[in-house]
Amino acid sequence: MIFNEIEKDYIVPLTGRRRLAWAPISRNIITVTGMPGAHLSHTDIQVRVITVPVLVKAENISDLQKVKEDMAEWLIHDEPKELIFKDEPDRVYYAVVDGELELDEIFSTGRGEITFICPDPYKYGPEREITFSSDIHNLTNNGTADTPPIFELTVKEPVTMAMIQNHLNEYMMIGKPYDVESQVPIQREERIFWDDMSTTVGWATGSKVDGTVAGTIASNGYFFYPSSYGTGTGWHGPALKKSLPEVLEHFTVEAEVDLFNTASASMIGRVEIYLLDDAGNDIAKMALKDIYENIDSVHAEARVGDSIINHYLINGAGDYPWVWNDFHGIIRMGRHEGKWFFYIAKVDYNTGVHSARRYIEFNDDDNQFIKNLAQVQIHFAQMGTYQPADVRIQDLKVYKWNPITQTEIPYIAQTGDIITFDHKEKLILINGEPRKDLKDFGASYFNLKPGENQLVVMPENAVDVTCRYRERFK
Repeated sequence: MIFNEIEKDYIVPLTGRRRLAWAPISRNIITVTGMPGAHLSHTDIQVRVITVPVLVKAENISDLQKVKEDMAEWLIHDEPKELIFKDEPDRVYYAVVDGELELDEIFSTGRGEITFICPDPYKYGPEREITFSSDIHNLTNNGTADTPPIFELTVKEPVTMAMIQNHLNEYMMIGKPYDVESQVPIQREERIFWDDMSTTVGWATGSKVDGTVAGTIASNGYFFYPSSYGTGTGWHGPALKKSLPEVLEHFTVEAEVDLFNTASASMIGRVEIYLLDDAGNDIAKMALKDIYENIDSVHAEARVGDSIINHYLINGAGDYPWVWNDFHGIIRMGRHEGKWFFYIAKVDYNTGVHSARRYIEFNDDDNQFIKNLAQVQIHFAQMGTYQPADVRIQDLKVYKWNPITQTEIPYIAQTGDIITFDHKEKLILINGEPRKDLKDFGASYFNLKPGENQLVVMPENAVDVTCRYRERFK
């Protein structure tokens, strides 16, 4: 017996375990006067219960008590964990321990019965990953129950929509197709600037920050980092700036940044992105910072305007003071037709999924902050002589935002983007960012049926698809 990926050599499952052939089912029926029998209303699948008689071995009676403590740590959890039996190694149950374990103790051994319950009544096979051979693909689900798939679509050309449909006409779709007679697809967000931080060549020394410009910025070929902060009693550190190829009224600026602050509670630091006009004046700023000496708490800052006349979209912690600690993710700020916005999210290194997200808007109804974007400036800062946090910038992009007319339809994904339809967790992601706002009204998270499933992908030849799923068994 392997539970939570752990097997204990002091526990021996005995004969007499009770593992039902299928999860209990309860039929709900409706009787009608004068009608023989009844109508079957619906079926409920109950939780699965597994009981395992065990022999627990120890060196002596005293050691047996310690073994029981170790068993409690191993088996008792608030959430279901994987449960695998050696006589069924290719099936996984998700279980929690229920009730108590009362052992009949004889010298250094004890006999008892462990009861597991499975809130998810199904058992699972190993995860499978299938690459679609074409836009029409037949996929065989060898399980005996429906199972939710995860589709990943790698975009090969800009698309205004993406859809996967099964043989039962169930479908998942984002975006919209366009009418070639009356509509024209356009780039709503057109990237005009991208620096992967591989070299500081082409960047000029920054001239003005909230603090003092000092020290130098270097690149290791993958990201910018402060090689020196210089000296100062307040905030001080290096800054670099760069002009954009065109001046923008409507724009989005996005940076991939790191701020690691928990190696020591005394670490303090700041990483900032300034949005500048053609004269080098601030029009906005976004930043991450840890300003506390004795606790670890990363704050986000998004300011429209300069240090004198401004409006803050955010200047504080996330939902919890520690939620943005050891931050690796993106910060994004922009202005679209008078509306300013700020987005922040941690990004998982392995999956690319966004978490600890926050989105904030501000409508500049008085047209107080209307200067156009012409330059971007990055800045790392240390406070006095405090130990600085580990800060870096890995990527910086600027997009021109194009308003659309009634005859235009925007592309929703570009070449290289990853669209994820996660029918298990009911998520729609583009490059890890939730985008349920793009979901078609009639679309649904469908399951793979037992047996053969025919799946159709649209638009034609526009995406490469992989599907991950785990076969489920009743």
